[in-house]
Amino acid sequence: MKAPVLPEPVLPTQSKTMKDFQEDVEKVKSSGDWKAVHDFYLTTFDSFPELNAAFKKDATASFNTIEDSGVNAKFVNAVYDALLNTPQDIQKTVLKGIINSLLREWKGLSQKRFKQLVERLLQFISLRLFPAKPEEFPPITKCSWWIPSASKVLALLNTANNLVHPSLIPYTDFYNSTLDHIDLMEEYHTWQSFGNSHRFSFCQYPFVISIAAKKIIIQRDSEQQMISIARQSLVDKVSRRQRPDMNMLFLNMKLTRKRADLKKKLKVTFVGEAGLDMGGLTKEWFLLLIRQIFHPDYGMFTYHKDSHCHWFSSFKCDNYSEFRLLMGLAVYNSITLDIRFPPCCYKKLLSPPVVPSDQNIPVGICSVTTDDLCQIMPELAHGLSELLSYEGNVEEDFYSTFQVFQEEFGIIKSYNLKPGGDKIPVTNQNRKEYVQLYIDFLLNKSIYKQFAAFYYGFHSVCASNALMLLRPEEVEILVCGSPELDMHALQRSTQYDGYAKTDLTIRYFWDVVLGFPLDLQKKLLHFTTGSDRVPVGGMADLNFKISKNETSTNWLPVAHTCFNQLCLPPYKSKKDLKQKLIIGISNSEGFGLE
Repeated sequence: MKAPVLPEPVLPTQSKTMKDFQEDVEKVKSSGDWKAVHDFYLTTFDSFPELNAAFKKDATASFNTIEDSGVNAKFVNAVYDALLNTPQDIQKTVLKGIINSLLREWKGLSQKRFKQLVERLLQFISLRLFPAKPEEFPPITKCSWWIPSASKVLALLNTANNLVHPSLIPYTDFYNSTLDHIDLMEEYHTWQSFGNSHRFSFCQYPFVISIAAKKIIIQRDSEQQMISIARQSLVDKVSRRQRPDMNMLFLNMKLTRKRADLKKKLKVTFVGEAGLDMGGLTKEWFLLLIRQIFHPDYGMFTYHKDSHCHWFSSFKCDNYSEFRLLMGLAVYNSITLDIRFPPCCYKKLLSPPVVPSDQNIPVGICSVTTDDLCQIMPELAHGLSELLSYEGNVEEDFYSTFQVFQEEFGIIKSYNLKPGGDKIPVTNQNRKEYVQLYIDFLLNKSIYKQFAAFYYGFHSVCASNALMLLRPEEVEILVCGSPELDMHALQRSTQYDGYAKTDLTIRYFWDVVLGFPLDLQKKLLHFTTGSDRVPVGGMADLNFKISKNETSTNWLPVAHTCFNQLCLPPYKSKKDLKQKLIIGISNSEGFGLE
């Protein structure tokens, strides 16, 4: 049997012309009766088919070309301009119709269609910014609302995408790389001066700005702060009739306890060693510092093997000031750190993104869930999830109270999750409250002083409003780099010393490396740079170099992580090179954290 053929859906038609509409609007001025205009808006914005029908140039024609969309743009503008002067009930009717239409469309919206919608809006913005044929567009003064309107629609889609778990598309799909080529600092200063007022800036919609562009904004903002502080230091010196010293322009770390102004470019000198810091010593200092402060005996951080990440120790200590330097100085000086904090850490760093003027306002406190705890302590998170879904009698079977216990230096200490918590049993009715308070205690309250020092340290160095543009995931990429490796990009950007890229040893090297599994590629990157992650600018920003090591081919490769340099003996065969390289990258101590 053949399936019955369904009839084609009847599409609406709109008989009212722009002239008819304008006459209705004119009549209102004398009669004060908005009924005809209200009915037009009510019908037109009732659904997307009605909306399409209202503004088609020809109701019977099918338009499917780039050259002619088939939309009566003059009619659209007339209806939009008139709407601004209508009573609020008509404006609410239009808004309600649009929302209902979006909700109906959203229910059947696939990931593919959603992605296409985002891409088309981004392309629309790009074409308006850099049109291939400018003469085909109206003057910018006539269509100044195009880009702001498209950005507002993207904002709605971005918010909806963030509310869905998991997201329909990655947040990076909202990036518009075209914006990398506009005057970003002008956009930033406009936003700083006018905020979210009528003056448009892409910084009002930071989700469309790529992480690379945001890094440029933060770096330039930091450079301006550096210049301002250096200028002030120079003025102070001259006013006191003192001789200016170039060292006053830097925060010169001599690996002693002396600290200077953190708002200066970091310059490192190893006591007893000659040489200028051209970037290598700064990087080595960070690598040594990380190795020291993340050591378990130091007591600042604890390492969780099941989640492979570090978290703040809840032990009460006197060295909270040590938390202040690390990440802020790294971002400020464009150093990629080989550290593993859970995403929750970066969410807390942006809570709030700008330091409050009132010192009594808590900082570093954010809403946390079982998912956040799972990223640090997966077994405990699993146990709490089981408690929430337990079908028996929680009070009788678990015999727990609103009290938790922690071991500190061999001593078990108890903490009440709420006043009188040790006397309040956990029941089926209050177990959700118990779990939430427990997670909040672990990730917020028990480490508050430690994280507050960490927060203030980060923001005292990176005191830029540009941080408000960042997502927590983007802060992590700025600090630790991206986990996405592109070894072909590394090959294209590699520099050579003593070798040419056509030399047999180099060809062997890339044949081997490009054939490595991901874990060995990460080990190679870690061996040569001190981190297995890629800076924001991509592999090209590594300035990776392969130098010829005029030693016996029995020797293993050597790396200088300060300069991202691999010293490679001239191995005679691919097999020998592969064997020596794997031994070298798999058995070096490096600056790993475990």
